[in-house]
Amino acid sequence: MRKRKVSSTLTVYHDGQFWVGVVEHVESGMLSVARVVFGTEPSNEEVYTWVLERWTSLHLSTATEPVESYQNRLPGNPKRRAREAAKALHMRGASTASQRALARERERSKDEARSERMARGREETLARWEKRCEKRRRKHRGK
Repeated sequence: MRKRKVSSTLTVYHDGQFWVGVVEHVESGMLSVARVVFGTEPSNEEVYTWVLERWTSLHLSTATEPVESYQNRLPGNPKRRAREAAKALHMRGASTASQRALARERERSKDEARSERMARGREETLARWEKRCEKRRRKHRGK
């Protein structure tokens, strides 16, 4: 039995208007993401209770591209590890891979909504046409 490497990260940042959390879930090297809008600045306790209460009900995107090896490798030098930790703390927002995954998820949901709208429009047009035909038949029969 092989071990699966699973890691999840929640990054909270201010996007200019709202406080947003980006969840990055890495399982077997594949990245899944979710975006959560907090609104006002959440305290540490609010984030913690959110994680405890709503973490299991997150709707993650479908697993996409493999994650870069920078997350999978653990540098041997403690000074390098400290530098990378400081760099991660000063990074604003989510990683570029998660941003790409979120953009793909938005595009996918937009395409689904567009196809549903088109199907609904076709059904409505067909219903109107059938109604006109039925009205024409009734008039022809003198009713």
